[in-house]
Amino acid sequence: MDVRVISQADVERLLPMSDCVDLMSEALATLARGDAVLPLRTMTWLPDRSGMIGLMPGYLGAPARFGLKIVSIFPGNHGTGYDSHQGAVLLFDPRVGSPLAVIDASSITAIRTAAVSGVATRVLSRPDAGDLAILGSGVQAVTHLEAMQVVRGVRRVRVWSRDAAHARRFAERESERQSVEIEVMPTPHETVEGADLICTTTAARDPILEGGWIAPGAHINAVGACFATARELDTAAMLRSRIYVDRRESALAESGDILIPIGEGAFGEDHIVGELGDVLIRRTPGRTGAREVTLFKSLGIAIEDLASAQHVLEQAEAQGVGVVAPLGAMHDAPA
Repeated sequence: MDVRVISQADVERLLPMSDCVDLMSEALATLARGDAVLPLRTMTWLPDRSGMIGLMPGYLGAPARFGLKIVSIFPGNHGTGYDSHQGAVLLFDPRVGSPLAVIDASSITAIRTAAVSGVATRVLSRPDAGDLAILGSGVQAVTHLEAMQVVRGVRRVRVWSRDAAHARRFAERESERQSVEIEVMPTPHETVEGADLICTTTAARDPILEGGWIAPGAHINAVGACFATARELDTAAMLRSRIYVDRRESALAESGDILIPIGEGAFGEDHIVGELGDVLIRRTPGRTGAREVTLFKSLGIAIEDLASAQHVLEQAEAQGVGVVAPLGAMHDAPA
């Protein structure tokens, strides 16, 4: 059997953000309709807790996609030459179980995470939203700027990072690439003041966004904190917001932004309004007023990787992209 190996550079070319936003919308709607199998991810930490490996298996129907992502997460890589998320998405034939593809996971993770935030922004933010604040200046800041450009007419962009030099490099590079002026701000408060779109894409373990800073009517994509003990938003910010998630079960097991306030007694599990897929199929209402604050808490789920990887594989096959390697021989079943 042959397996196609697809590189990071090829994924970036074969999975444009505009296509991925639509793919993620379809995948989340399929999940909401029940045509998916999505166990919680399992994680194995290094002894010093500096990094871990996560396994994210799943199945997504309509059409059938089957496989898993295996990814290392090293938060200390932020600001270095290494991505914080590295690994591979493995696709298998759902009919006979044969491996089909090994696809770079760093690029898929970067693109599909921002694309899901794009879906959330498209259905939850005000239609006229376009004053964008980005907290963080790493890989996810780059892809989230692109996703916000795809779904909203962004007219102003501000960015903040703990590393001011990194923020300046981000602003110089992305201003030219995205044809938009990006202002580097000295504090998170000044970055989000008056913004109606806020993306938090940091490696913070403690809050960098306070509820009192958020303008009425803003929409927030909270992306960076993906462990039960870490959060980017304080309790006041969570209390102010109508909260939506990609998967309720995952959020209640892994999201410190949600679990820490619950542990404080600030609110209960019912403060989560619903899953994003439920909004897409109109099972759950989205924004209900122009001054309401909406929040999408992103954790990332395997079906997003599978939908992205399948699209990449189909494009690679059509264009003859990637390295095709024999993995093993076919065998007849035993008599």
